[in-house]
This record gives sequence, structure tokens and C-alpha cells, in this order.
Amino acid sequence: MYPDRVVSGMRPTGSMHLGHYHGALKNWIRMQTELPCLYFVADWHALTTHYDDPTVIERSTWDMLVDWLAAGVDPSQSTLFIQSRVPEHAELHLLLSMATPLGWLERVPTYKDQIENLASKDLATYGFLGYPLLQAADVLIYRASQVPVGEDQVPHIEMMREIARRFNHLYGKEKGFEEKAQDAVKKLGSKRAKLYNELRTEYQQDGKEEALAQAKAMLDDAQSLSMGDRERLFGYLEGSRKLILVEPQSRLTEAARLPGLDGRKMSKSYGNAIALREDKDAVSKKIKTMPTDPARVRRTDAGDPERCPVWQFHQVYSDAPTQEWVVKGCKSAGIGCIECKQPVIDAIIKEQEPMHERAQPYLDDPSLVRAIVADGNDVARKLAQETMRDVREAMGLAYT
Repeated sequence: MYPDRVVSGMRPTGSMHLGHYHGALKNWIRMQTELPCLYFVADWHALTTHYDDPTVIERSTWDMLVDWLAAGVDPSQSTLFIQSRVPEHAELHLLLSMATPLGWLERVPTYKDQIENLASKDLATYGFLGYPLLQAADVLIYRASQVPVGEDQVPHIEMMREIARRFNHLYGKEKGFEEKAQDAVKKLGSKRAKLYNELRTEYQQDGKEEALAQAKAMLDDAQSLSMGDRERLFGYLEGSRKLILVEPQSRLTEAARLPGLDGRKMSKSYGNAIALREDKDAVSKKIKTMPTDPARVRRTDAGDPERCPVWQFHQVYSDAPTQEWVVKGCKSAGIGCIECKQPVIDAIIKEQEPMHERAQPYLDDPSLVRAIVADGNDVARKLAQETMRDVREAMGLAYT
């Protein structure tokens, strides 16, 4: 019914580092060549934990956008925009909040985790409790079909699906829907109409997901249908409601596990990160001072790579022969720790060279970034306004 589309965002709460690149940005860059992608700066989300000191948000917003462009996110392939510049996100969040059970928000796993991990902050606010619902609005407003996430974020996407399903059930009612849907079936032509009805029966009576997928594919190919009839037929497949909001699918992304310099999760707040556009000398110094296997007190002591944070960097940056050299040299004390670290230093510097090159024009002329974002805001807002027209109409708010 709606075109496949990818939506994702990041909070501007500090500098981007290599953990962000290997955990998310590389996947964004790959996906932009496959499907239309919208990537946004989630500045409202940053306020859920930084509401008492928002000064970091504006600076981090522009720095983060330069980092995305430096990493290889291409504005000719992806739409880049800022969440707060598309106020429809807030409107949909408000309207969804009217019908979303409180228990759905309280059961999100990351809610309790963050409360525990950020105990130093006052998070007893509605904004923090409701951030998964704002996340849902961020995605549902673009009728996204796919959201790139790691395993820990899958429950958020499941909740988005439940919210979309509940909205469609509550508000997807249309006077004379059944009759209009059956009239739309006839417009498919006798052969396709027969197949549509057979597949609908298979799905609704027997729960055959493949029948649903086949019917949806057939509707995608039916070019003669109006948008209204297409929506009715998609809704009729699954029940007796129009589909107003699309249930997004999780797209589990490959993420190389890149730890911080001390072996913990890479984080600016831990002081163990390498920035995405780090200076060469700083990269070299940070890697050279990384802790290694505590058993290697002297150069002649044998070690075990599995106990060394540097080894995890080798697993991301080094090829098989280099990794073999590291394992053999470490366990036999044939190489020293500084020697072991050099290939990692070289690989990171090589990886970052094109990032520095791509970033420079935007650093020289910041108006280039602002122009890209202004265009992206316009594109995103037009899509958001289309969805909100349908949402308002469904909820009886389209006064004429």
C-alpha cells in the first residue's frame, strides 16, 4: 500500500565515536543504497535526559550531522532532518497518547534499565516515561516499513506495531467499509478478485502468513487501483478496518562489537572513546596507552588475547593473518604490546582519513549543512503532513 521506507534517528547528547560508526552508521550507509531512508536528529529525545541542561543539544546537533556526512551518509540518497523542525511528530505523539495504555510504557525493558543506569538524574518525568511513544510517533508518521535496530531495541518496535494495530482498530472504521471493499475487489478483474478472496480466506481462517504476503504483493502490482481502494483492500485482508498507520518491521542490523579503550562499552561519559573525527596523534596516543592483559607485566611474559581489550579492536579492524600473528605472538611473548597495537592504530587512521576529507567542506562552510537539513526538513514535513491528514480525519478532527 505504502512504499517501503527506512526511518532511524539518534539523540544529540555528545560527540559521535567509533562505537556509533560500527554499531549504526555503517548500516545506515548500506541501507541508503537499497531503500528510501530518513535519518533524523532526535533533539526532543535528548531532552528526556538533558532537560535541565539543554546547552549541549544545539552544538551536538550540528556536530552530529557533520559526523554523519563524514561517515558517508549521502544527502542525495538519504533525507536528513531535525525532529523538532517537523512539529507533526509532537501532534501524533499527543494523539497516540490518548489511546495508549500506561502499562505498555511501563513494561518497556529499557525504561527500567535507564532508570537504574542514570540514577544520578531525575527521570521521574512524563517525558522520560513517554519517550517510547514519541519514538513510535517518529516512525509511524512516515509509515516506515523498516527500522534498523539492535536486539535490545526490538521490544520498542514491537510496541510500535501494537500501537499502530490499536490505532487502526479504533479509528480505521469507515461507513459502508465492507461494501466499498467488495466493490474494490471487483475492480481487480475476475481472475485477481478470485485469487484475492482465496488468499484472504486462507489468512483469516487458517492464519497463513504466506497467503497474506502473496495478497499484498498482488495489490502492490495492481496499478489501476485508487489510493482509497488500495487502503481498503489492504485493511480488508486482515479484518474490517482501513490501515491508516503501517506496522513497521524490525531490521536487525549487523554491528561489530567495538568496546571502549578500557574494555567497557565505548562512551564519551566513560572517557574511553575515540571520536569519529579524532586527530591522528590522539588516536595513536589513546591506543598506545590502552590497558592490555594484566598477566603481561614484562615484555617476556606470555599473555592471552581474550583477556585484552586490544584484541577486540583486532577482531574489528584486522584481517585473518594479522589476527593469527597477534594470537601467536601474544601467547608466546613473541611480540610486545606496543607492537601488537600498531596495526590497530594504522587501521583506524586509514578508516578515518576519508571521514576527515568529507567533513572539511562542511567545517569550512557550515551553511552547507544547514541547507541540506532545510531541504530534509521540507521533505520529511510533507510526508508527515500527509499522514496527519489521514490521522485527523480518522479521529474526527478534520473539521471542514
